Amino acid sequence: MPLADGISFDLTLVWAFLIAFAVLVYVILDGFDLGLGMLFASERKRDDRDVMMNSVAPVWDGNETWLVLGGGGLFAAFPLAYALILPALYAPIIAMLLALIFRGVAFEFRWRTERWRRVWDIAFIGGSGVASLSQGIALGALLQGIQIDKAARAYSGGWWDWLTPFSLTVGVAVMVGYMLLGATWLVMKTTGDLQERMRKRAWTLGLATVGFIGLVSLWTPFLQEGYYSRWFEGWNIALAVLVGLAVIALAAMMFRALHIHRHDHWPFILTLGIFALCFVGLGVSMFPYVVPTEVTIYEAAAPYKAQLFMLVGACVLIPIILAYTAYAYWVFRGKVDPDAGYH
Repeated sequence: MPLADGISFDLTLVWAFLIAFAVLVYVILDGFDLGLGMLFASERKRDDRDVMMNSVAPVWDGNETWLVLGGGGLFAAFPLAYALILPALYAPIIAMLLALIFRGVAFEFRWRTERWRRVWDIAFIGGSGVASLSQGIALGALLQGIQIDKAARAYSGGWWDWLTPFSLTVGVAVMVGYMLLGATWLVMKTTGDLQERMRKRAWTLGLATVGFIGLVSLWTPFLQEGYYSRWFEGWNIALAVLVGLAVIALAAMMFRALHIHRHDHWPFILTLGIFALCFVGLGVSMFPYVVPTEVTIYEAAAPYKAQLFMLVGACVLIPIILAYTAYAYWVFRGKVDPDAGYH
Protein backbone atom coordinates (compact mmCIF):
# COMPACT_ATOMS: atom_id res chain seq x y z
CA MET A 1 0.00 0.00 0.00
CA PRO A 2 1.85 3.18 -1.11
CA LEU A 3 1.67 6.10 1.31
CA ALA A 4 4.05 8.51 -0.34
CA ASP A 5 7.00 8.50 -2.71
CA GLY A 6 9.34 5.69 -1.66
CA ILE A 7 7.19 4.70 1.34
CA SER A 8 5.00 1.60 1.47
CA PHE A 9 2.76 0.04 4.07
CA ASP A 10 2.85 -3.77 4.33
CA LEU A 11 -0.59 -4.61 5.69
CA THR A 12 0.10 -8.36 5.78
CA LEU A 13 3.20 -7.81 7.90
CA VAL A 14 1.24 -5.55 10.25
CA TRP A 15 -1.36 -8.26 10.80
CA ALA A 16 1.34 -10.86 11.38
CA PHE A 17 2.82 -8.71 14.14
CA LEU A 18 -0.61 -7.96 15.62
CA ILE A 19 -1.45 -11.65 15.89
CA ALA A 20 2.01 -12.45 17.25
CA PHE A 21 1.56 -9.68 19.83
CA ALA A 22 -1.85 -11.06 20.89
CA VAL A 23 -0.42 -14.57 21.29
CA LEU A 24 2.55 -13.28 23.29
CA VAL A 25 0.30 -11.28 25.64
CA TYR A 26 -1.92 -14.33 26.08
CA VAL A 27 1.04 -16.57 26.90
CA ILE A 28 2.36 -14.07 29.44
CA LEU A 29 -0.96 -13.27 31.11
CA ASP A 30 -2.75 -16.62 31.04
CA GLY A 31 0.53 -18.49 31.50
CA PHE A 32 0.92 -17.56 35.16
CA ASP A 33 -2.80 -18.20 35.64
CA LEU A 34 -2.52 -21.75 34.27
CA GLY A 35 0.73 -22.29 36.14
CA LEU A 36 -0.96 -21.30 39.38
CA GLY A 37 -3.68 -23.86 38.67
CA MET A 38 -1.10 -26.63 38.32
CA LEU A 39 0.67 -25.49 41.50
CA PHE A 40 -2.68 -25.83 43.24
CA ALA A 41 -1.91 -29.56 43.50
CA SER A 42 1.12 -28.89 45.72
CA GLU A 43 -0.86 -26.99 48.35
CA ARG A 44 -3.16 -28.96 50.66
CA LYS A 45 -4.41 -26.26 53.03
CA ARG A 46 -7.71 -24.71 52.08
CA ASP A 47 -6.62 -21.23 53.20
CA ASP A 48 -3.53 -21.32 50.99
CA ARG A 49 -5.55 -22.49 48.00
CA ASP A 50 -8.05 -19.69 48.60
CA VAL A 51 -5.26 -17.11 48.68
CA MET A 52 -3.77 -18.50 45.47
CA MET A 53 -7.10 -18.32 43.68
CA ASN A 54 -7.86 -14.86 45.04
CA SER A 55 -4.59 -13.60 43.55
CA VAL A 56 -5.95 -14.17 40.02
CA ALA A 57 -9.70 -13.85 40.67
CA PRO A 58 -9.99 -10.26 39.33
CA VAL A 59 -8.06 -10.89 36.10
CA TRP A 60 -8.17 -14.55 35.07
CA ASP A 61 -11.09 -14.36 32.63
CA GLY A 62 -9.84 -11.13 31.03
CA ASN A 63 -6.50 -12.83 30.29
CA GLU A 64 -8.21 -15.15 27.82
CA THR A 65 -9.41 -12.20 25.73
CA TRP A 66 -6.05 -12.35 23.98
CA LEU A 67 -6.53 -15.98 22.98
CA VAL A 68 -9.77 -15.03 21.25
CA LEU A 69 -8.04 -12.10 19.56
CA GLY A 70 -5.17 -14.26 18.33
CA GLY A 71 -7.39 -17.08 17.05
CA GLY A 72 -9.96 -14.73 15.53
CA GLY A 73 -7.23 -12.63 13.94
CA LEU A 74 -5.67 -15.72 12.35
CA PHE A 75 -9.05 -16.76 10.92
CA ALA A 76 -9.79 -13.29 9.54
CA ALA A 77 -6.36 -12.13 8.35
CA PHE A 78 -4.82 -15.46 7.27
CA PRO A 79 -7.72 -17.77 6.37
CA LEU A 80 -5.59 -20.24 4.42
CA ALA A 81 -3.30 -20.74 7.44
CA TYR A 82 -6.35 -21.25 9.64
CA ALA A 83 -7.73 -23.84 7.21
CA LEU A 84 -4.42 -25.75 7.15
CA ILE A 85 -3.45 -25.55 10.82
CA LEU A 86 -6.79 -26.33 12.47
CA PRO A 87 -7.35 -29.77 10.85
CA ALA A 88 -3.80 -30.77 11.76
CA LEU A 89 -4.23 -29.72 15.39
CA TYR A 90 -7.89 -30.47 16.05
CA ALA A 91 -7.18 -32.88 18.92
CA PRO A 92 -4.89 -30.66 21.07
CA ILE A 93 -6.90 -27.51 20.31
CA ILE A 94 -10.23 -29.12 21.23
CA ALA A 95 -8.63 -30.56 24.38
CA MET A 96 -7.32 -27.09 25.27
CA LEU A 97 -10.69 -25.39 24.77
CA LEU A 98 -12.57 -28.01 26.79
CA ALA A 99 -9.98 -27.78 29.56
CA LEU A 100 -10.27 -23.99 29.68
CA ILE A 101 -14.06 -24.22 29.86
CA PHE A 102 -13.98 -26.86 32.59
CA ARG A 103 -11.36 -24.86 34.47
CA GLY A 104 -13.47 -21.71 34.32
CA VAL A 105 -16.52 -23.56 35.64
CA ALA A 106 -14.44 -25.05 38.44
CA PHE A 107 -13.09 -21.61 39.33
CA GLU A 108 -16.59 -20.32 40.01
CA PHE A 109 -18.24 -23.43 41.44
CA ARG A 110 -15.61 -24.27 44.09
CA TRP A 111 -16.68 -21.15 46.01
CA ARG A 112 -20.36 -22.15 45.98
CA THR A 113 -20.18 -25.57 47.61
CA GLU A 114 -18.53 -27.35 50.50
CA ARG A 115 -19.51 -30.89 49.61
CA TRP A 116 -18.05 -30.78 46.09
CA ARG A 117 -15.17 -28.37 46.72
CA ARG A 118 -12.52 -31.09 46.45
CA VAL A 119 -13.98 -32.25 43.13
CA TRP A 120 -13.85 -28.73 41.70
CA ASP A 121 -10.29 -28.28 43.00
CA ILE A 122 -9.28 -31.39 41.07
CA ALA A 123 -11.09 -30.04 38.01
CA PHE A 124 -9.22 -26.73 38.35
CA ILE A 125 -5.87 -28.52 38.55
CA GLY A 126 -6.67 -30.90 35.71
CA GLY A 127 -8.06 -28.18 33.46
CA SER A 128 -4.96 -26.05 33.98
CA GLY A 129 -2.63 -28.95 33.25
CA VAL A 130 -4.45 -30.21 30.16
CA ALA A 131 -4.75 -26.68 28.71
CA SER A 132 -1.02 -26.04 29.22
CA LEU A 133 0.05 -29.41 27.81
CA SER A 134 -2.26 -28.99 24.79
CA GLN A 135 -0.85 -25.55 23.99
CA GLY A 136 2.69 -26.89 24.08
CA ILE A 137 1.83 -29.91 21.94
CA ALA A 138 0.13 -27.67 19.37
CA LEU A 139 3.20 -25.43 19.24
CA GLY A 140 5.54 -28.41 18.88
CA ALA A 141 3.40 -29.94 16.14
CA LEU A 142 3.36 -26.65 14.23
CA LEU A 143 7.13 -26.26 14.53
CA GLN A 144 7.88 -29.77 13.32
CA GLY A 145 5.82 -29.11 10.20
CA ILE A 146 2.37 -29.83 8.84
CA GLN A 147 1.88 -32.05 5.80
CA ILE A 148 -0.19 -30.23 3.21
CA ASP A 149 -1.32 -30.70 -0.37
CA LYS A 150 -0.39 -27.41 -2.02
CA ALA A 151 -2.43 -28.13 -5.14
CA ALA A 152 -5.59 -28.75 -3.11
CA ARG A 153 -4.62 -26.13 -0.49
CA ALA A 154 -5.60 -28.58 2.25
CA TYR A 155 -4.12 -30.60 5.11
CA SER A 156 -3.03 -34.03 3.89
CA GLY A 157 -1.60 -35.59 7.03
CA GLY A 158 -3.06 -38.08 9.48
CA TRP A 159 -5.06 -37.71 12.69
CA TRP A 160 -2.10 -38.51 14.95
CA ASP A 161 0.62 -36.50 13.19
CA TRP A 162 0.61 -33.99 16.06
CA LEU A 163 1.69 -36.65 18.55
CA THR A 164 5.49 -37.00 18.40
CA PRO A 165 8.36 -37.02 20.91
CA PHE A 166 9.16 -33.41 20.00
CA SER A 167 5.60 -32.14 20.45
CA LEU A 168 5.28 -33.94 23.80
CA THR A 169 8.60 -32.45 24.92
CA VAL A 170 7.41 -28.96 24.02
CA GLY A 171 4.13 -29.69 25.83
CA VAL A 172 5.93 -30.59 29.06
CA ALA A 173 8.26 -27.60 28.61
CA VAL A 174 5.28 -25.24 28.40
CA MET A 175 3.77 -26.79 31.54
CA VAL A 176 7.01 -26.28 33.47
CA GLY A 177 7.42 -22.73 32.17
CA TYR A 178 3.86 -21.82 33.13
CA MET A 179 4.40 -23.21 36.61
CA LEU A 180 7.50 -21.01 36.90
CA LEU A 181 5.38 -18.01 35.93
CA GLY A 182 2.76 -19.06 38.48
CA ALA A 183 5.33 -19.51 41.25
CA THR A 184 6.95 -16.11 40.67
CA TRP A 185 3.49 -14.51 40.46
CA LEU A 186 2.69 -15.92 43.89
CA VAL A 187 6.04 -14.71 45.25
CA MET A 188 4.92 -11.26 44.15
CA LYS A 189 1.34 -11.51 45.43
CA THR A 190 1.58 -13.46 48.71
CA THR A 191 3.37 -13.35 52.06
CA GLY A 192 4.48 -15.72 54.81
CA ASP A 193 4.95 -19.47 54.46
CA LEU A 194 3.14 -19.68 51.13
CA GLN A 195 5.48 -17.11 49.61
CA GLU A 196 8.55 -18.96 50.92
CA ARG A 197 7.39 -22.26 49.49
CA MET A 198 6.86 -20.59 46.14
CA ARG A 199 10.38 -19.14 46.24
CA LYS A 200 11.77 -22.66 46.64
CA ARG A 201 9.56 -24.05 43.90
CA ALA A 202 10.48 -21.19 41.58
CA TRP A 203 14.17 -22.10 41.95
CA THR A 204 13.56 -25.72 40.91
CA LEU A 205 11.12 -24.76 38.16
CA GLY A 206 13.54 -22.11 36.90
CA LEU A 207 16.32 -24.67 36.47
CA ALA A 208 13.91 -27.03 34.70
CA THR A 209 12.64 -24.24 32.43
CA VAL A 210 16.14 -23.22 31.36
CA GLY A 211 16.95 -26.87 30.70
CA PHE A 212 13.87 -27.31 28.51
CA ILE A 213 14.64 -24.06 26.65
CA GLY A 214 18.08 -25.40 25.84
CA LEU A 215 16.76 -28.82 24.80
CA VAL A 216 14.02 -27.46 22.53
CA SER A 217 16.36 -24.81 21.07
CA LEU A 218 18.95 -27.44 20.13
CA TRP A 219 16.33 -29.83 18.78
CA THR A 220 14.36 -27.35 16.65
CA PRO A 221 17.05 -26.53 14.02
CA PHE A 222 17.22 -30.21 13.05
CA LEU A 223 13.48 -30.54 12.45
CA GLN A 224 13.57 -28.76 9.10
CA GLU A 225 16.36 -27.45 6.90
CA GLY A 226 15.06 -23.89 6.98
CA TYR A 227 15.46 -23.69 10.75
CA TYR A 228 19.08 -24.81 10.67
CA SER A 229 20.12 -22.27 8.05
CA ARG A 230 18.24 -19.52 9.89
CA TRP A 231 20.32 -20.01 13.06
CA PHE A 232 23.59 -21.75 12.22
CA GLU A 233 24.77 -20.62 8.80
CA GLY A 234 27.09 -17.66 8.32
CA TRP A 235 26.71 -14.80 10.74
CA ASN A 236 23.37 -16.15 11.95
CA ILE A 237 25.22 -18.25 14.49
CA ALA A 238 26.18 -15.01 16.28
CA LEU A 239 22.47 -14.28 16.73
CA ALA A 240 21.93 -17.76 18.18
CA VAL A 241 24.77 -17.22 20.64
CA LEU A 242 23.46 -13.80 21.66
CA VAL A 243 19.94 -15.12 22.27
CA GLY A 244 21.32 -18.01 24.31
CA LEU A 245 23.48 -15.70 26.41
CA ALA A 246 20.55 -13.33 26.94
CA VAL A 247 18.36 -16.19 28.25
CA ILE A 248 21.14 -17.33 30.59
CA ALA A 249 21.66 -13.76 31.82
CA LEU A 250 17.95 -13.24 32.55
CA ALA A 251 17.76 -16.62 34.30
CA ALA A 252 20.78 -15.77 36.46
CA MET A 253 19.23 -12.43 37.40
CA MET A 254 15.96 -14.19 38.25
CA PHE A 255 17.72 -16.66 40.57
CA ARG A 256 19.59 -13.82 42.29
CA ALA A 257 16.37 -11.86 42.72
CA LEU A 258 14.69 -14.92 44.22
CA HIS A 259 17.23 -16.05 46.79
CA ILE A 260 19.99 -13.49 47.23
CA HIS A 261 18.23 -10.15 47.01
CA ARG A 262 14.85 -11.75 47.84
CA HIS A 263 12.85 -9.35 45.73
CA ASP A 264 9.12 -9.91 45.36
CA HIS A 265 8.46 -8.34 41.94
CA TRP A 266 11.66 -8.84 39.95
CA PRO A 267 11.53 -12.67 39.67
CA PHE A 268 8.17 -12.43 37.89
CA ILE A 269 9.27 -9.56 35.64
CA LEU A 270 12.49 -11.37 34.66
CA THR A 271 10.55 -14.58 33.96
CA LEU A 272 8.34 -12.58 31.62
CA GLY A 273 11.51 -11.40 29.92
CA ILE A 274 12.64 -15.00 29.40
CA PHE A 275 9.29 -15.90 27.83
CA ALA A 276 9.37 -12.83 25.60
CA LEU A 277 12.89 -13.64 24.43
CA CYS A 278 11.91 -17.24 23.63
CA PHE A 279 8.93 -15.92 21.69
CA VAL A 280 11.20 -13.63 19.66
CA GLY A 281 13.44 -16.60 18.92
CA LEU A 282 10.40 -18.55 17.77
CA GLY A 283 9.47 -15.67 15.46
CA VAL A 284 12.97 -15.58 14.00
CA SER A 285 12.76 -19.31 13.27
CA MET A 286 9.37 -19.15 11.55
CA PHE A 287 9.28 -15.81 9.72
CA PRO A 288 8.02 -15.29 7.05
CA TYR A 289 6.18 -18.63 7.24
CA VAL A 290 2.87 -19.04 9.04
CA VAL A 291 2.91 -22.78 8.28
CA PRO A 292 6.65 -23.44 8.68
CA THR A 293 8.56 -23.89 5.40
CA GLU A 294 5.31 -24.45 3.50
CA VAL A 295 3.09 -21.36 3.45
CA THR A 296 4.24 -17.76 3.98
CA ILE A 297 2.17 -15.02 5.55
CA TYR A 298 1.76 -13.48 2.10
CA GLU A 299 0.44 -16.71 0.57
CA ALA A 300 -2.04 -17.17 3.43
CA ALA A 301 -3.20 -13.55 3.67
CA ALA A 302 -6.78 -12.40 3.19
CA PRO A 303 -7.56 -9.85 0.43
CA TYR A 304 -6.14 -6.38 0.97
CA LYS A 305 -9.50 -4.67 1.52
CA ALA A 306 -10.52 -7.23 4.14
CA GLN A 307 -7.26 -6.68 6.02
CA LEU A 308 -7.70 -2.92 5.85
CA PHE A 309 -11.30 -3.11 7.11
CA MET A 310 -10.26 -5.29 10.05
CA LEU A 311 -7.28 -3.09 10.86
CA VAL A 312 -9.59 -0.13 11.48
CA GLY A 313 -11.46 -2.18 14.08
CA ALA A 314 -8.24 -3.50 15.60
CA CYS A 315 -6.86 0.03 15.98
CA VAL A 316 -9.94 0.88 18.04
CA LEU A 317 -10.35 -2.31 20.06
CA ILE A 318 -6.75 -3.24 20.93
CA PRO A 319 -6.02 0.06 22.80
CA ILE A 320 -9.32 -0.39 24.70
CA ILE A 321 -8.39 -3.96 25.66
CA LEU A 322 -4.92 -2.84 26.71
CA ALA A 323 -6.39 -0.01 28.76
CA TYR A 324 -8.90 -2.07 30.73
CA THR A 325 -6.34 -4.86 31.24
CA ALA A 326 -3.79 -2.39 32.60
CA TYR A 327 -6.47 -0.77 34.77
CA ALA A 328 -7.52 -4.13 36.26
CA TYR A 329 -3.96 -5.04 37.16
CA TRP A 330 -3.35 -1.58 38.60
CA VAL A 331 -6.47 -1.63 40.78
CA PHE A 332 -5.62 -5.07 42.18
CA ARG A 333 -1.88 -4.48 42.56
CA GLY A 334 -0.13 -5.36 45.79
CA LYS A 335 -0.38 -8.35 48.09
CA VAL A 336 -3.44 -10.53 48.51
CA ASP A 337 -5.24 -10.13 51.83
CA PRO A 338 -5.59 -13.66 53.30
CA ASP A 339 -8.81 -12.61 55.04
CA ALA A 340 -10.43 -11.25 51.88
CA GLY A 341 -13.02 -13.39 50.14
CA TYR A 342 -13.93 -13.87 46.52
CA HIS A 343 -17.37 -12.61 45.53
